[in-house]
Amino acid sequence: MTTSAHRHESAVARYLEAWNAAPGALAEAVAAAWAADGTYTDPLADVRGHEAIAALIAGTHERFPGFAFRLTGAVDGHHDTARFSWEMVNGADGSAPLAGSDVVTLDAAGRVRSVYGFLDRVPPGV
Repeated sequence: MTTSAHRHESAVARYLEAWNAAPGALAEAVAAAWAADGTYTDPLADVRGHEAIAALIAGTHERFPGFAFRLTGAVDGHHDTARFSWEMVNGADGSAPLAGSDVVTLDAAGRVRSVYGFLDRVPPGV
């Protein structure tokens, strides 16, 4: 694995850890994954900064309790950009009603500078 590939995979792992963080660990996980002025944009949200990103993640967990995000496939990246696919899995029955693909850019420290998310599978009512 090249250093660049390791950098991309590490950044995506921290990103998913933030999305899966328990409420008491969420702020710390977001700070570890995102640059201070990092952004998150998808068809349903457009936020900037740790506080807004943490609120978005907390709101997602309130709407989908018992779900966790997991990587589906390999992380692909070059320079300061990576792309990957994920799904949100129900811990009770293993179903994955929500899935998507994200493109992230990283800062010099390997933290997420921006996320551009695309929803590939969305449950009714979302």
